Amino acid sequence: MSPIMLGIMLLSLTLGTTLTLMSSHWLLAWMGLEINTLAILPLMAMRHHPRAVEATMKYFIIQAAAAALILFASSSNAWITGQWGINFNLHEFPAALITMALALKMGVAPMHFWLPEVLQGLELVTGLILSTWQKIAPFVLMSQIMPVNSDLITMLGLASILAGGWGGLNQTQLRKILAYSSIAHLGWMILVMQFNQELALLALVLYIPMTSATFLIFKLNSSTTMNSLATSWTKTPILMAITPLVLFSLGGLPPLSGFLPKWMIIQEMTKQDIPLTASLAALGALLSLYFYLRMSYALTLTMSPNNLNATAPWRLHTTALALPLALASSTSTMILPLAPAMLALIVL
Repeated sequence: MSPIMLGIMLLSLTLGTTLTLMSSHWLLAWMGLEINTLAILPLMAMRHHPRAVEATMKYFIIQAAAAALILFASSSNAWITGQWGINFNLHEFPAALITMALALKMGVAPMHFWLPEVLQGLELVTGLILSTWQKIAPFVLMSQIMPVNSDLITMLGLASILAGGWGGLNQTQLRKILAYSSIAHLGWMILVMQFNQELALLALVLYIPMTSATFLIFKLNSSTTMNSLATSWTKTPILMAITPLVLFSLGGLPPLSGFLPKWMIIQEMTKQDIPLTASLAALGALLSLYFYLRMSYALTLTMSPNNLNATAPWRLHTTALALPLALASSTSTMILPLAPAMLALIVL
């Protein structure tokens, strides 16, 4: 793809998300979501491979179905209440339809089955855009219709945490593992969204650099399977020493950045007098932690049968990813000391 066309697609992505974030009318929000979907399709099909085309078609069909459901639900709500505004109270039936449609757009369980298959057919950088930027617009829309259908939101959050942890246990493809990781993290955000939207936004803000660092590391080492991680240390040994910290941060282990949102979410759910839900979410996080440990084990404690005793400088890639990777890795591992300041901002 030429740089001009790539720039147009990226600008269209930004335009679609910005239009959805700024809109107070359901039709404008729907238009922003559609622009977002149409802008990423050429990026997904940029690699001329049958698997990429298949992933693009699956993504288009799923997103078109979700957009049609949003349009139908918003029209039904306008018919019942006489209001097209997002900030007005929704009727219960259209609110449930919109919630399920947004969950389908983001890949929240039980509408998550398309996400691992689509992500498996994409390049790692395109998969990064799909796992981070494409979640922002539907996430903000879902936060605006809270606290309607709190039982449905709790069910979606717990199902995502459990499905994301359980689905990634037996995977060997790194992109599928990251897809299930995305599902589990979205479950944490949705679970707390009905009680504290600022905390859900904080979890999203911290999720983006952690996931970005993981995708960029795998892109730099051209790693797509669990077995290929065993030879990664011959390419970038220092980076592979830092990678387990990024993975443990995704798993939510202290004293890394990923511990902060999980700790604060469990604390918030305890304040809301739902300790059983908090306990189930914490137990579901252990499932996700297992496959992060598997990847760390493959990175640091295993060796390829034909491994080299020295680094392989001829395999090193360009340093174009060095700056974003350094920023994302630093944010993924060293934010926890700023927890008091973040708590103060959330309280304000």
